Amino acid sequence: MNQHLAQLVDLSNIDKEIDAFEPKIQEINDKLHSIEDNRQKIQNVTEGLQAEITDAELKKGKNELHLAELTQKLKDNSSKSAEVKNEREMKSLQLEEEIAREQITFANEEIERLDKIIENRKVEIGTEQAKLDELSAQEDEVKKTVEAELKTIEADRQKIFGNKQELVSKMNQKGLAFYEKIRRWAKNTTAVPVKKQACYGCFLKISDKVYSDVIKGEEIVTCPHCGRIIYIDPQEGDETPAA
Repeated sequence: MNQHLAQLVDLSNIDKEIDAFEPKIQEINDKLHSIEDNRQKIQNVTEGLQAEITDAELKKGKNELHLAELTQKLKDNSSKSAEVKNEREMKSLQLEEEIAREQITFANEEIERLDKIIENRKVEIGTEQAKLDELSAQEDEVKKTVEAELKTIEADRQKIFGNKQELVSKMNQKGLAFYEKIRRWAKNTTAVPVKKQACYGCFLKISDKVYSDVIKGEEIVTCPHCGRIIYIDPQEGDETPAA
């Protein structure tokens, strides 16, 4: 294989290795993002429960105020009973007392219901807080693991960057510029092997003439269909040409 072509193939392989680090880093960081997402969900649930408590306490306060007013009304009616002058006034007073007692019963039942809501929601908040505490403990462990994994990846990446710099320093700058021009659109398929007489970038069959040039490996050959750099992998070869 032509030396310049071999360098371009090696550079393409190095670039693939470098690009492969990004999804690895993303996957590792996703571990922390997942914990943060779970924390946010727990906080949202807790805020919703607290909002229910606040609403229930507000309603309870209104019922307690109404209950105090009704109790005072019964006391006032009790005082008025001594001043009743006729049966009509007595019946009117009794009706007011009956209505007031019904409202007192309802207010007490409502206060009891709201107390249960408040109590239950506080228990649920406690459960969510326990989840949050457990999540925080997990986060400490995950952070240590992530930090170690990222440190290892960064060391590997720097080593490969060094290999790339060393290779680029030996390359013909014109050939390097040609490679970078293709890589801008082809990304990690800038240089691809030919298998069964087909470009493994666009998977289209190449002509016998182009195929012959690729086999010789004396020059840098590009696919006539897609423009990628094509070559025969010396380790795999291309023993079975397409019909």
